[in-house]
Amino acid sequence: MRTINAMSFNKFNRLHLHATDAQSWPLEVPALPDLAAKGAYRNSSIWSVADLERVQSHGLSRGIQVFLEIDSPGHTAAIAYAYPDLIAAFNEQPWVSYGNEPPTGQLKLNDSAVTTFMSTLYGDLLPRVSPYSDYFHTGGDELNANVYSLDPSVKSNSSDIIQPYFQSFIDHIHCLVRAQSLTPIVWEETLLIWNLSLPTNSTIIQTWKTSSVAEIVALGYQVIFGDSAHWYLDCGYGGFIDPSPTNPQTPIMPPYLDWCSPMNNWRQIYSYDPRVNISASDQKLLLGGEIQIWGALTDPANLDGKIWPRAAAAAEVLWSGPKGPGGVNEGVTRRLAEMRERLVDLGFAASMVQMEWCLQNQGGCTQ
Repeated sequence: MRTINAMSFNKFNRLHLHATDAQSWPLEVPALPDLAAKGAYRNSSIWSVADLERVQSHGLSRGIQVFLEIDSPGHTAAIAYAYPDLIAAFNEQPWVSYGNEPPTGQLKLNDSAVTTFMSTLYGDLLPRVSPYSDYFHTGGDELNANVYSLDPSVKSNSSDIIQPYFQSFIDHIHCLVRAQSLTPIVWEETLLIWNLSLPTNSTIIQTWKTSSVAEIVALGYQVIFGDSAHWYLDCGYGGFIDPSPTNPQTPIMPPYLDWCSPMNNWRQIYSYDPRVNISASDQKLLLGGEIQIWGALTDPANLDGKIWPRAAAAAEVLWSGPKGPGGVNEGVTRRLAEMRERLVDLGFAASMVQMEWCLQNQGGCTQ
């Protein structure tokens, strides 16, 4: 609720909740009660039906649509805690061969039980969220092909064999999404890596790589932009993987950088221009942008300082228009520092923007 209030104060109008992932399923689904009962970290971490409704309703009261993402078929290992027969390659080792992070595991792609499960899941969830948003995010990122060599319904890691099954999976769930008058959103890999057939007039593509935006709008799709090299707020804090004492070739070594280091400071965020290499006629397909914070190393104790006031820099870009690196100047610094003070006055633990002396001596900290 606090974050929604701060977002509203900064004129954001969408909140994308990545509600589930490989490690945990915290979302209560009454039609599938074991998902959260067995898949959440603990009972106190479960988002009840009432919790979700309260968050979405509060968002609307602040002018913010809160929409969900149920990432699939990848990033679904936590389903195995409740429904192990639906997941291929659960918690396989070495995990780096079967996923981007532990535990490994993805929904099987050629199994009628998975089709039934997804129908049940969406049949419960979509009618509850559709009154509050126009969108539903179905994920589709970071699908690991090696998993499907261990899937008895596929038995191959060949993309040529996997792709038709992936297409059928997406067709099914997107039909369910559109039946509730929602527009599906997917991650860029579904289009650019897996070459899925997605209707341009009723699918939104979300990007997270630098070069993807121009490529996707050229194909006629609406895009939500948010390049990880500029707009990922959790970069630069280190990773969550420790060096293995039995692996002399461990890649976890000084200076212990995470995959997207360094940190995207507010100037880097402000300098982002998603319009690079996009024609004026295609810029109408830029639906909007997201600045993102992932939860691996984020909790209520450090959330404020990671988001604010850096997200406010993105808000100005979104509302005033991108200006690129040439737009970073002392005037922006002083505006953002003032916004930071407003957030602090409202009770948010927003991080500093500028040294106090510089704010008191205009022009004294330029070079």
